[in-house]
Amino acid sequence: MSSFRNAIPRRAHKERSQPEARKKFGLLEKHKDYIVRAKAFHKKEDALRKLSEKAAFRNPEEFYFKMVHTRTVGGVHRPAIEENKYTHEELMLMKTQDMGYILQKIQSEKKKIERLTSVLHKVHVLDKQPVNKHVFYADDREEAKEIQSRSLQTSKLPDLKDVPSRITKKTASSYREVESRKQRVQQLEKLYSDMALQKELQKSGKKRKLREDEMVNPTTKPVYKWRAERKR
Repeated sequence: MSSFRNAIPRRAHKERSQPEARKKFGLLEKHKDYIVRAKAFHKKEDALRKLSEKAAFRNPEEFYFKMVHTRTVGGVHRPAIEENKYTHEELMLMKTQDMGYILQKIQSEKKKIERLTSVLHKVHVLDKQPVNKHVFYADDREEAKEIQSRSLQTSKLPDLKDVPSRITKKTASSYREVESRKQRVQQLEKLYSDMALQKELQKSGKKRKLREDEMVNPTTKPVYKWRAERKR
């Protein structure tokens, strides 16, 4: 019976639009819009009721150490600004440890670059003229013999066109890795110099920033000069 009832065409009921006299108030609120608005209103109402109950049943003698520093400004709770809990010596020690870590990464990257460069380029000094040689990698012995036979036939290094494509791709990726590591070393060295400058600026003593006309070798980086103090 229900399937037969659904088969009968029904009249499509349309919701009433906003009357012409009330066009200035915007679209007419439908029932689904009212449901969303009512749920949001009751949710806020419940939250306010729970907060009021919590405030009413609160122990008037309770105390937290954060109450001493925090305050409300215009009814808005402002948390206290935490002061630096480390001493000047501890901060200097942490900066030294950070600089040591950056220096260690720079040395590690340089060693990796040297290792990759020594594999990619073998420089032989003949008549004080360096000659670069390509090193090609083979996956198995048969491929190595094939490259060696081609080099012996031509009495020179194998042409890039005769080398298998997978070896060419490996060599190109190795060169790209070397370039990316060089860029990383430059970024780390810049970071290390900036950290060293910040560490020096934290030291005691009067100092001032030199103007561009006062520099012997003008540079874009800031240069500081410390006032000479007599050592006792």
